Amino acid sequence: MSIIISDLTYHYPNQAPLFSHLNFAVGKEDKIAVVGDNGVGKSTLLRLMAGILQPAEGSVYSPSRPYYIPQHTGTLNQSVAEALRVNRELTALEAITQGSLDPADYDTLADNWDIEARCRAALSYWQLSTIGFDTPMDTLSGGEKTKVFLAGLTIHHPEIILLDEPSNHLDHTGRKLLYQYIEESKATLVVVSHDITLLNLLHFTYELSGQGMKAYGGNYFFYKEQKEIEENALDATIDSEEKRLRLARKKAQEVKQRQEKRLAKGQKNKSEVPRIFKKTLTNSSENTASRLQKKQEEIIDGNQTKIAELRQQRGILKELKIDFDNASLHTGKLLVEAKQINFAYQAEKELWKSPLDFRLSSNDRIHILGDNGTGKTTLIRLLTGDLCPTSGKIYRTDFNRIYLDQNYSEVDVDLTVAELAGRHNRQHLPEHEVRLRLHRFLFPANSIDKPCNRLSGGEKMRLYLCCLMISNQTPDLIILDEPTNNLDLSSLEVLSRTIKNYRGSLLVISHDSSFVEEIGITGSITLE
Repeated sequence: MSIIISDLTYHYPNQAPLFSHLNFAVGKEDKIAVVGDNGVGKSTLLRLMAGILQPAEGSVYSPSRPYYIPQHTGTLNQSVAEALRVNRELTALEAITQGSLDPADYDTLADNWDIEARCRAALSYWQLSTIGFDTPMDTLSGGEKTKVFLAGLTIHHPEIILLDEPSNHLDHTGRKLLYQYIEESKATLVVVSHDITLLNLLHFTYELSGQGMKAYGGNYFFYKEQKEIEENALDATIDSEEKRLRLARKKAQEVKQRQEKRLAKGQKNKSEVPRIFKKTLTNSSENTASRLQKKQEEIIDGNQTKIAELRQQRGILKELKIDFDNASLHTGKLLVEAKQINFAYQAEKELWKSPLDFRLSSNDRIHILGDNGTGKTTLIRLLTGDLCPTSGKIYRTDFNRIYLDQNYSEVDVDLTVAELAGRHNRQHLPEHEVRLRLHRFLFPANSIDKPCNRLSGGEKMRLYLCCLMISNQTPDLIILDEPTNNLDLSSLEVLSRTIKNYRGSLLVISHDSSFVEEIGITGSITLE
């Protein structure tokens, strides 16, 4: 075995355990996907396996130190050489080439005399040939940061690799390189990802949930098939329990009615009973009624508890369905027409080799393609009027639109869930109706005072769509700019289903080929 997890428990200070008593193993050269909803502890589990965090209980064993690539969304106060874990070797090599005879430099370099050449080859392979070793990581784009960390794999050839959302921010070419590396690698791999194409390259799928870790013997498609079988069986069990609950309630009502009749009859016949027995008969009847009622209440409570547990096991996101009304524009109405447009930032050269010509009509569903730096987001800003082309012309008609970026910036604000929902309440709905709609979008009463900027990606997505429903705003055009980067698989499924069922115009920037295929694209614009 490469990794053995024994009785692993972890909790943050003064909080309930994130997960408890996990037990599983990863075999040598196995390629494992870890999936699960936001907040269950997938990234934390990787950090425990990497030795960055220490468990509250249990242990993690691996024969060699895993090579861990984080989901880096924050500040990285390091150089490219430090991120590649070669800064000491490169410093020693430079010192030796400058004439150093210090034994410490030779010990540090060891047999890595070709380290500089290997690093440059690795950076070139991952499309980073223009980046220097001393370049600060914080000056790089998200995709470039990911590629730097991936280049470290090519340099060090580790036996055990832990990857946390490695395809986030990667362009189409970068993803192809990543997929190729994963297919060809002989290392043991543990991957947290929502990238379905990537997940289907892995041998096994492990699902982390509130019930613990469950292993499935296949890739993501196999896992989905097995989950569907389990969920269908679970739905049948829930239906059966709900029938039993209805029967128990009916039985309780019948018992109550019979007892009321008996008591009424007893009261009528009291005059015929000697006074000494009246109290005894009354107490006996009341005790019998109480026992029967208590028994029925216990049966009902047991049914309700079991149904609640089954529904929790089923997963509440599976039951969430979000459907917009159809857009009001008739099919084929021209929204935007671009003629020979191009754009340049200040004194830089124009973005596109050839000027762009295209038309966007109502009900078109267009995928904007291109590698990082080809101007996809710039094109969106030109189409919406936030920028003006430096050459060519754009014509627009009147239509309403919404814009969803990868960070759901419209929701990432310093307001609570309830406050943001209130701001979108343009219909002047009563407060209880707003709260009811939030509840339908899985924001119960105990969560509506949570700051929006502390929500997960999936929560931000649900809140944004809920606010659209509250405002009664059905857009003519939805613009999606890498909307899947920060979603777990369940939230991704909700978004995919919502966008697929939406009947209106769509502009999509996404490198997630499974998502693009799912939502029903009708055309594309490729930028070079």
